[in-house]
Amino acid sequence: MKIEEQLQQRSGNQCELSGATNDLVTYEVQSIHKKGIDNTILVTQKCVDQIERREEPDGTFWENILPTSMWSEVPAVQVMSWRMLNRFRNESWAADALDMIYLEDDNLEWAKETGDHLSDVNAQLHKDSNGNILQNGDTVTLIKDLDVKGSSLNAKIGTAVRNIRLVHDNHEQIEGKVEGQMIVILTKYVKKQ
Repeated sequence: MKIEEQLQQRSGNQCELSGATNDLVTYEVQSIHKKGIDNTILVTQKCVDQIERREEPDGTFWENILPTSMWSEVPAVQVMSWRMLNRFRNESWAADALDMIYLEDDNLEWAKETGDHLSDVNAQLHKDSNGNILQNGDTVTLIKDLDVKGSSLNAKIGTAVRNIRLVHDNHEQIEGKVEGQMIVILTKYVKKQ
């Protein structure tokens, strides 16, 4: 039996976090030691987009589902619930849930593996000039002529920059190649295609 079929059977064909029945996808909960169905859950695409920070965090959405999903008997669901609760730990509902949640020692270790619990929901997202969230691999267009410091290169308005990389420690910068040269570009000077 395929992993997706096993997940559908295990979850009753519902999102293991929210209980929704539509737009379901498999999601691998990051783990160093666990593989296959042990670290995979069935969730909605909205959950994935929130977990992966592809859209603005929706505290109301999570407030309605995490206090229930944290009691799941499935370790991967417990771990994902714990990680998401930690993102919202500054909100009273999440702090209360974190006081009540219990994870076995090995599951707690798993939950902490990514370090995601150290950042909170207010972590800054890379956004273009129109407020669209940028991801690694996106293509953007320059909206202004840019002089590249330390080079004679002048990146012209309308230039497409493909396969960008986000600068990890600065949400206002991305990296991309223009005319074969890797440059750092401020996000306020690009728009997502």
